[in-house]
This record gives sequence, structure tokens and C-alpha cells, in this order.
Amino acid sequence: MNATTGKTALTPPTHTAPPARFSHGVRKGNILQVAGQVGFLPAVPGQPPTPAGPTLREQTLQTLANVEAVLKEGGASWEDVVMVRVYLTDTDHFAEFNELYDAHFADLVGPPPARTTVYVGLPAGLLVEIDALAVLD
Repeated sequence: MNATTGKTALTPPTHTAPPARFSHGVRKGNILQVAGQVGFLPAVPGQPPTPAGPTLREQTLQTLANVEAVLKEGGASWEDVVMVRVYLTDTDHFAEFNELYDAHFADLVGPPPARTTVYVGLPAGLLVEIDALAVLD
């Protein structure tokens, strides 16, 4: 933790260093913000990041796992998440994404997090990005 700001930067061992000056996640007090995660497979030293696959399904499942890794690194779980933002590159993916998302949160205790979905441009080959805000007790 930074003694001046009270913030802790979070980088799970499965993640590479961010390509710019930002943190994969930041925790301050009981608030944990997970930066936008994409469907990259766990990091391999000396290798460039690799997408989980070319399909929305492969990338969504890996993206959710990457968000979860940052949550765990900060002492949180999906149960603590109050807001999720989803960034899709193709409006035709909305229905399929909803099916995957609903299945992922099917066993969640209590209400699901609030969610916003927007359509964006992402680097070539990437189809989905997800960020999350968690509040811990």
C-alpha cells in the first residue's frame, strides 16, 4: 500500500505489466476497481499476450477469469462486485454475450451486479473487454 495515498496496485501473477501507466486493479479502503480486462491467456514470460481464441465465447470466459484474478488479488470475489462495464466490438454479439454472462453469474448469492454495455473499437482480434467495481465489507 502507498502510505501517502492509501492505495494498493494489484497485478495478479497471471497478468503481464500493463502497456501504459495504469494498474490492473486498485484497492483503497473497501473499494476495489478492476481495470478493463480482455481475453488474454495467462502471461508467459518473454511472450507477447495471446488471446484465448478467436471466438466471443473463448474470449469472454477468459476475460471473466482475468477480472476474477484481479478481484482475488485484492481480497474480493464476484459477490463483492456492484458494477460491471462490458465493452463489445460487435452489436451482433450481444445475445451470445448475455447467455455467457448469465451462466457465469447463475450461482451468485444475492442480486447480480449492475451492468452497462457499450460498443467500442478494441485492438485487432479482441472482441470483449470488462471492468468491475467491488465494495468489500
